[in-house]
Formats: sequence, structure tokens, C-alpha cells
Amino acid sequence: MAEKLKTQLQISCDLMSQIKKNIKNIKAFQAELEKNKGTNISLLLSALLFGALSLEASDIHLEVEANQTKVRLRLDGALFDAGVLAKETYLQALNRLKLFSSVKLNITQKPQDGRFAILAGKTEIEIRTSTLPSEFGETIVMRLLNPKNLISLNELGLRDDMARILKEEIKKPNGMIISTGPTGSGKTTSLYGILKTINASDIKIITIENPIEYRLAGVSQSQVDETKGYDFATGLATIVRQDPDVILVGEIRDQQTANIAIQAAMTGHLVLTTLHTNDAAGTISRLQALGEKAENIAPALNLVIAQRLLRKVCPQCAKEKNLSLEEATFINKNLENLFKKGICEKVTEKTKVLTAQGCESCNQIGYKGRIGVYEFLLVDDEMENFINKGPSIVNLKAEAKRKGMTTMLQDGLIKTLKRITTLKEVSKEVGKE
Repeated sequence: MAEKLKTQLQISCDLMSQIKKNIKNIKAFQAELEKNKGTNISLLLSALLFGALSLEASDIHLEVEANQTKVRLRLDGALFDAGVLAKETYLQALNRLKLFSSVKLNITQKPQDGRFAILAGKTEIEIRTSTLPSEFGETIVMRLLNPKNLISLNELGLRDDMARILKEEIKKPNGMIISTGPTGSGKTTSLYGILKTINASDIKIITIENPIEYRLAGVSQSQVDETKGYDFATGLATIVRQDPDVILVGEIRDQQTANIAIQAAMTGHLVLTTLHTNDAAGTISRLQALGEKAENIAPALNLVIAQRLLRKVCPQCAKEKNLSLEEATFINKNLENLFKKGICEKVTEKTKVLTAQGCESCNQIGYKGRIGVYEFLLVDDEMENFINKGPSIVNLKAEAKRKGMTTMLQDGLIKTLKRITTLKEVSKEVGKE
């Protein structure tokens, strides 16, 4: 079970509201940090942490340089310079953060991981810390685990047709749903969204994670501790003896974990997990590379979700533009098989889309917030038989598309036509296949 963390800093609802009102962009954050640099460390850390929260940053990076420490914030997946700290001030802040995180102050030449909690108004937010020795001293990165990021399935950005598929699949009593993609693509967010949807008093849900990202009421959560010999495989083997209905495995990394997860999926459990692959079709070959056989994988799989996160165009400064002939041709070519399904319509050079501009609201980048793009590989009886034949990734993807799979590129192009994101962002995150 997840241990309860001690709250190290707290701020009132009124003051939190004031901070959110005052800090609406990076410039305002820099000014707030500068204003508090000469104060005591508690006030400085409050400005740093609660200011980052007001901007909805996911991470705070404190990077040691020769004569100062650079402060950077990750917003919507991108890093922004957000100020500097003098060397002496940073050392005080670092020691306080290490103390908060329950890691050893006298260890400076080895990386350490810790956690602590802060209270923003009535919301408790966990901070995951990671220290790393560098050329000029220890750097520290803080991940802000804001409960507001625990979103429901309806907020993931799924199209209606994809949402219907997912809702049907999570009703099944057994089988495996795999969320796949690179680090930072929103895999865990999607799985937590599923858990929030199915969590009820009449089912038993157990997770094995590294680390536990968010705490969910009514869910038994367990954290890997490899220093004590408690890894994913060991934890999962124990979990299946705890009579669960649903199991979440944070990540499949090795053959033993894959084998236990697959066996659990075929013996009456719904298993949710993540895997690092480029697309949905690559999941089969990845599991095979870990040592599993296609004839074991196919009957266990219900659904593979491949995903990326695209930045949404800032509504405050976005501008319309007509598609060029080249862009219209590219979109029509890639969406051709979706026109007859009524999912989208053919475009022309008169079709208008949005382009990113940049303003104070979005820190001059033209984007604010993110949304997922997805592809679903649904494993029905026909697809199971096809997988058992050992197809290549190319052939498996072609078969899935023949059966109606929408690719991430297609989903991104549809969201571009719906004026949610831009062609440039789709190309950057998904590519052109």
C-alpha cells in the first residue's frame, strides 16, 4: 500500500487564488521568484512550488551551473527558462528539499529519489524528487503530481467511435489492455482514467507501480522496491493470489512479468499495463522480443492503445489560414479511407485550419494545454488468428487498418481539421508515416 506522506509546505485557499491571479505566465513567475530570492528558504520554496502549480507545470528542474543554478519549468511537454538562483541560495534550497524528501543530506555523489507533499488550498499534491550528481554539484528535478491531472475517459480526447470501443473493452471480465508509446506520451494517464471509470465497491483492483503516480481511493496500490527484491514480476505473482478482478501493472519490462501478466489475463483477470513501442502493431513483436510466443499473446490481448500527446493551439492568439495545395493533398491521401465512414470530409484549398502565433497567455509559443491522439488495435477472433500466423509489423498494421483502425496520424489530422491543434504539431509528434 502507498504510504502517507508528510505535508511539508501549505498555503491557504485565498493565497493560492492570489498566486494564480498574479502568475499567469513565465514572466510573472520569474518576477515572483526574483522577489523572493532574498527571503528565507521556506518563502522561496513556496514561491517556486506554488508558482509552478499556478502555471500547471508538470516538472521543476533546478540545474547547477558554474556560478548559479538555472530554474526551468516543463509546461505542456516543453521546458522554459524560469529564473536563476545564486549558488548559496540553491544549496540551502537543495538541503531543505532533500530533508523534505527524506533522502540523505550527506550523500552527494550518488543519485537519490524521494517524495513529499504540499497542500495548495484544500488539495494535497505529491512531489516526486530526483537528485543527480553533475559537474558543478547536485541537480534536482521535481515532478508535480497534481490530482487534477487524474482525468476521466471523457477527458482523454478520444473520438466518439474510439470511446465506444474502449468502454466496451473495459467491461470485459478478463483479457489485457496495453497502452503503448514513448515516455511522456500519457500512457499512465489513460490507464488511470480507465481505473477511475471502472472503480466500484463490487470489484477488487490492485496495482503494482514504480512509482505510484497518484493515490486512488478504493484501490490497493503497491510500489516496486527492487532494493528489497520486490520487482514487477514478484509483485504481480503475489497480486494474482490476492483474488483481484482488475490488475494494473505499471510497465512490462521483462519476460517473467510479461508471462505472468498474460497468464493472469487468460485466467479471469482484466489486466491493464504499459509497454514502450512506437505504434500499436509493434506491441506483438515487442512482447515476442521479451520471449513470449504469438500463440500465447493473441488470446490474451483485448486491445492495444498507441498514443501521443499533442499541444493544443492557444485560443487567445491562434489565426486562421487556408490549406496549401500540398497540405490538402496530403490530408486527403491519408484520410481517404475515413471519408466513406463519415468520420471526416474531403478538404480543399479553401478549408481553413489554425496556426500557432504566440502571446503572453501561452508564453509566446502559440500552444496551451495538450490532448491525446490514438490508434486502437482491437483483437477479435479474426485478428487473433492473423497474429497467430506471425505477421510482420507492416502486415499487421495493414490488416488492422483494413479492419478499421484509425492511425495516430489520422487522428491528429482529424483534430487539426477540428481546429484543436496544428499540422506542424501533428508532423512534429506523430510524423508522416
